[in-house]
Amino acid sequence: MGDFRTEEGRKLLRDRSPLSYVDRISRPLLIGQGANDPRVKQNESDQIVRAMQAKGLPVTYVLYADEGHGFARPENRLSFYAITEAFLREHLGGRYQPIGQDFAGANLTVPAGSNQVTGLEEALKAFLNKG
Repeated sequence: MGDFRTEEGRKLLRDRSPLSYVDRISRPLLIGQGANDPRVKQNESDQIVRAMQAKGLPVTYVLYADEGHGFARPENRLSFYAITEAFLREHLGGRYQPIGQDFAGANLTVPAGSNQVTGLEEALKAFLNKG
């Protein structure tokens, strides 16, 4: 890993950061982030989402307030699997199972791109109205 305290380390980090290559992204991106992730900080996902939005690139960002690196809670995993399936169907085609009750017990928000996944906005509204 690069040492951010040295110029050489900062260069190494910049050279490997996805943020440095956002202009090369040409396809829709789905980001799932745990707010308590000690390895990939939420700020890093926030930055790439802002950079993509500034370039008019499609991005869907799903944030789990009670997760770290990987989704440990089954409810959160199920909800992300449902979103992923709908996202892939939207952008690659094929069949999918509508989201339905897959958000039950999950702790998620979608700060960006809910309108880019079929059924996601409706599922979020239904989920929030039950809570």
